[in-house]
Amino acid sequence: MAELRWHPLIKDWIMIASHRQSRPDMPKDWCPFCPGSGKVPNSYDVLKYDNDFPSLSPNPTVPDDVERGIYKTAEAYGKCEVILYSPGHTTTLPELSDVHVKKLVDLWVERVEEISKDKKIKYVFIFENRGEEVGVSMPHPHGQIYGFPFIPKKIELELESCTEHYENTGNCLICEMNHIESEFKKRVIFEEEHFIVYLPFFTEYPYGVYIVSKRHTTMITDFSDAERQSLAITLKKTVGTMDALFGIKFPYMMCMHQAPVNTGDYSKQYHFHIEFFPPLRSADQIKFNASSETGAWAHCNPTAPEDKAEELRQAYLRYITKAEI
Repeated sequence: MAELRWHPLIKDWIMIASHRQSRPDMPKDWCPFCPGSGKVPNSYDVLKYDNDFPSLSPNPTVPDDVERGIYKTAEAYGKCEVILYSPGHTTTLPELSDVHVKKLVDLWVERVEEISKDKKIKYVFIFENRGEEVGVSMPHPHGQIYGFPFIPKKIELELESCTEHYENTGNCLICEMNHIESEFKKRVIFEEEHFIVYLPFFTEYPYGVYIVSKRHTTMITDFSDAERQSLAITLKKTVGTMDALFGIKFPYMMCMHQAPVNTGDYSKQYHFHIEFFPPLRSADQIKFNASSETGAWAHCNPTAPEDKAEELRQAYLRYITKAEI
């Protein structure tokens, strides 16, 4: 069973996907994403793979007959794709060449363009879960893309804030964030030609870095070829920096935020950026979300962003030095 159910208290759709509960555990000696598995081509660099157990589908089943009053259901319409970063089973993003990661960025762009052609899709969300700490059972390097038939609540809140700021000031809120962080300097980790990486003033997570485009643009599909190349290099360096922090494959959730599709024009007020949500607060401590954070969205960061930014800058220098050897 897969359907959407309306949450009237927060005005958001919840995906109910009970069929995912019965997903089989992957054998230790077999990976569907490796060449030779029979599930993917015998040779590829990067690859789009339709999710075998999608939460959203272009051919959804009819919702169960459970609507009552304020309780509403809708078809779980949409798209769920897996994006394979490399044929190498344990190859990490920083270990790939700049040219290879550029192919990944190009594939993201291609898929956003294609999924957006479906007028029922309202938001295209690119993301990656990395590490057992965030529940990943498949180590093969991959991310995912969801095409939602609605605008998710957090994106909706960001759009409202950015629109309000633009209407009051005539300025892009995220452009102003870039300007303040660049001038203050202490939270900036590094910069590339077209992107800036910093630990924002308000970050909820100790190492919750943002990657933000320097040019005001709303969609990954708006980037020039030079900006795509810059994004590839920036992503490599960001993940490499995290890995260098404690000398481990750093776990994280990576989320790309861009404007909705097929629903209005947000080109003036919204701004492309990537948010990281890493669960570690030290080499051997996990930042678990407490009741206040999960139940009330009242986040508490147990560290000072300025201190953690300095740690990340030192890790960046270690990564760059090692990469140049």
